[in-house]
Amino acid sequence: MDLNFTAEEQAFRSEVRQWVAQNLPADISYKVHNALRLSKDDLQRWAKILGAKGWHGWAWPKQFGGPGWNAVQRHLFEEECALAGAPRILPFGPVMVAPVIMAFGSREQQERHLPGIMSGEVWWSQGYSEPGAGSDLAGLKTRAERQGDKYIVNGQKTWTTLGQHGDWIFCLVRTDNSGKPQTGISFLLIDMKSPGVTVRPIVMLDGEHEVNEVFFDNVEVPVGNLVGEENKGWTYAKYLLAHERTNIADVNRGKRELERLKRIAKAEGLWEDTRFRDQIALLEVDLVALEMMVLRVLSAEKSGKQSLDVAGLLKIHGSEIQQRYTELMMQAAGPFALPFIHEAMEAGWQGDHVGAAHCAPLASHYFNYRKTTIYGGSNEVQRNIVAQTVLG
Repeated sequence: MDLNFTAEEQAFRSEVRQWVAQNLPADISYKVHNALRLSKDDLQRWAKILGAKGWHGWAWPKQFGGPGWNAVQRHLFEEECALAGAPRILPFGPVMVAPVIMAFGSREQQERHLPGIMSGEVWWSQGYSEPGAGSDLAGLKTRAERQGDKYIVNGQKTWTTLGQHGDWIFCLVRTDNSGKPQTGISFLLIDMKSPGVTVRPIVMLDGEHEVNEVFFDNVEVPVGNLVGEENKGWTYAKYLLAHERTNIADVNRGKRELERLKRIAKAEGLWEDTRFRDQIALLEVDLVALEMMVLRVLSAEKSGKQSLDVAGLLKIHGSEIQQRYTELMMQAAGPFALPFIHEAMEAGWQGDHVGAAHCAPLASHYFNYRKTTIYGGSNEVQRNIVAQTVLG
């Protein structure tokens, strides 16, 4: 295994770096580097810029309109985007549902949905978690009953990230109650403009509207929107979750946020505190270890040997690192880490009059990142899966 990048890969990195520098809007980059709120327009503007280049589906094979990059090229693209201050590409369309449609969807579904995902025009949401089914996803109760050429969907999904903007939602629904819970689940694509779909906001403590409840009340969904076979949705869900958990590790964003942590520590006079700097050093060592794990995965995948069995390990380590750097930022900022008033921040005030602009909005990010060890499969469950995989 060679963890060094080849001359061709370094040239590829330079090409991506130059293109991103020329095309990433400066106002968006400023917001990302300072952890300020990104609007729907910000996120979709960048998605469309990437889409016009054919890079919004950067991990897609050429046969589906992607660039056909190998695993290392994809990693370098993500790293250069993160370090430049590009928003994280929302994964629900290009990273999550698109691979499922490519692998298990019909030709009609591929032709209908993949172009809109690549262009950044169509916003997708994820309908997995329910009030009584999160980490125990097999316990979901949202029901889809087939009536002729359509399904009638009733139920509720929750924690639907940015679902208020969704055009479509991919959902796990129960189509059979006999047998084991996993065997009666199907994978449906639902137009969120369909009659009977209601999205209700879940407003968090910092005033942010990031997540939602989504209700389905006798929603009619064409049978043609069923991905693959009925009652085989659990297989497709596992395929999707493997991609999601690998994505959650997000080592590239971690490297960018580590540099932000150092800037905050220096601005707040904590860089000379040996004990605090030790904590930053420990975090950096763990981040490098995570990067080495990712590079090992990429090296093996590039040679055609890698499965996604290590996705749980990447998710565990990556999500805990994300929590640690938000904790250290909070500690470094002290009282300036307190939540800023939502309306004031929207009006453009970021604490500049007290020299604390670099601290906004640390508290909201700290609290928000408590979720990273839960979503995508809680870390406790992932540890059990890893133990069973390794120890048998």
